[in-house]
Amino acid sequence: MKVGIIGTGFVGSSAAYAIVLRGVASELVLVDARPELARAQAEDILHAVPFGSPVRVMAGDYADLAGARVVVLACGVNQQPGETRLQLLERNAAVFQDVMGRLRPHAPGAILVVASNPVDLMTQIVLRLSGLPPDRVVGSGTILDTARFRTLLGEHLGIAPQSVHAYVLGEHGDSEVLVWSSARAGGVPLETFARQTGRALTPEVKARVDDGVRRAAYRIIEGKRASYYGIGAGLARIVKAIRDDERVVLTLSGFDGNLSGFAPVCFSLPRVLGADGIRTTLVPPLDRSEKSALRRSAEILYEAARSLSL
Repeated sequence: MKVGIIGTGFVGSSAAYAIVLRGVASELVLVDARPELARAQAEDILHAVPFGSPVRVMAGDYADLAGARVVVLACGVNQQPGETRLQLLERNAAVFQDVMGRLRPHAPGAILVVASNPVDLMTQIVLRLSGLPPDRVVGSGTILDTARFRTLLGEHLGIAPQSVHAYVLGEHGDSEVLVWSSARAGGVPLETFARQTGRALTPEVKARVDDGVRRAAYRIIEGKRASYYGIGAGLARIVKAIRDDERVVLTLSGFDGNLSGFAPVCFSLPRVLGADGIRTTLVPPLDRSEKSALRRSAEILYEAARSLSL
């Protein structure tokens, strides 16, 4: 499968590296506003191929994306220390107008995977600019936040994060919602598992986990300018699900006009992902406070989206 990545900075190059090591693509094309950066990344990643799976890696231009089944959009400006994802909106919106105008003629059949922040609003912008149906515009959304949530819960409970089933929904950002009420570990309700294993989920533990998830990006950015390894692996996971028609449930950002009670905007919910993109959107059981917080998160994004003049 041919995959394109537009934007080869920290996130784009990490996604490319993960895709190569996992053997997700047979051909990988890197495109960047700085062609020399795309060439350097392609050459460096190509040298990892002997340690992974056979993948043809090259730098190119938009015309080289012809025939790509998936194009990952990791372009745009970086989040600065202390800057919220929503504050990136105006700066990145202009970048995407140019990118979409150049991409559409060459890869009209590709599923677009949006990674740039603020990812929910960038997904909304790509949906609007591309003219594609909502199922073919997939935002990485809270896939990383969900991974962080499961990792921290796994560490507290003393089990592998793969045995934890818990979601982070809504905005990939400050208003995101950690869903505790329906979380499970090994198929057992989270509170029951914690009690039976002597690892109680006290208010202090929950507050620590919440902070670990919600503030992770800010701490990482303060320490090393950007967060990229986790989301790079998450993007490779999304591409693999599309390639293999896995129909796996991931917390992705997308648009569903049939959702009752939520503002009509892109935000993260559990979604079934397969070869044609998003197949189904799910709304898990939520308690009253979680449902209220999720509605508020969608409203915050909706108000920001309304300010766009594209």
